[in-house]
Amino acid sequence: MNLNITNKVFMVAGASSGLGLGIARQLASEGAKVSIASRSPDKITQAASTISSETSSEIRGYVFDARNQESIRHWVHSTLDDFGHIDGVVINAGGPPPGSFDELDDKAWQNAFELTLMSAVRLIRETLPALKVNGGSILTLTSSTIKEPVDFLTLSNVMRSGVASLAKSLADQLAEDNIRINNLIPGSIQTDRVDALNQYVASRSGTSRDQIRAKTEANIPLGRYGKTEEFAKAATFLLSDAASYITGSSLTVDGGRMKSL
Repeated sequence: MNLNITNKVFMVAGASSGLGLGIARQLASEGAKVSIASRSPDKITQAASTISSETSSEIRGYVFDARNQESIRHWVHSTLDDFGHIDGVVINAGGPPPGSFDELDDKAWQNAFELTLMSAVRLIRETLPALKVNGGSILTLTSSTIKEPVDFLTLSNVMRSGVASLAKSLADQLAEDNIRINNLIPGSIQTDRVDALNQYVASRSGTSRDQIRAKTEANIPLGRYGKTEEFAKAATFLLSDAASYITGSSLTVDGGRMKSL
């Protein structure tokens, strides 16, 4: 299958590690040029260097804060200055902290709102003028919590559902400009974030992180955690011209764990 993304330019947020890094690496391996960003100068520089050496594609790393509109705008403008155009963007931000409802104050809710929901709103807003030139694709990354809320992930349950609703709402509005927008839902993919959440649950339940993982894997029909490269391949497909008739959709990559339709 020809994905037709050679020399196309994609922006990937939160790409110094985890799912964002995996997607950036997969896009580059298919010949795309990639603009990656995160809050850590050292990590994003290392990520760009590693991907570039692995793939020989043009990769540039930028520092940005997903909670800050000016920071987002600067990343977008820098990408246009360096690459000349934008063909696609991956909306991705670190998950809000875990906690039950009675543990979360207004500050926690506001921070989660800025990090998870408003970062998506602002990044889409800032990239739309460039995407409208030739059309393009937007991919939002959320979580299985948008389908089946998870205990202690109250903030994620609420805010990530908002991101998925945003993608669905924009699908009709952006179609006339030949811009597609889809949502990709990870289940238990092996990342530092998932490890940290397992440790959090283990500490509250008096068990070990390995026990939590084993319990989770027992409920996954494919019997294991997913790999970042497996998730990244699904993301690359949705961003590419191979998915030219797919918009307003949510694709789940979770080994069959979710039971909801």
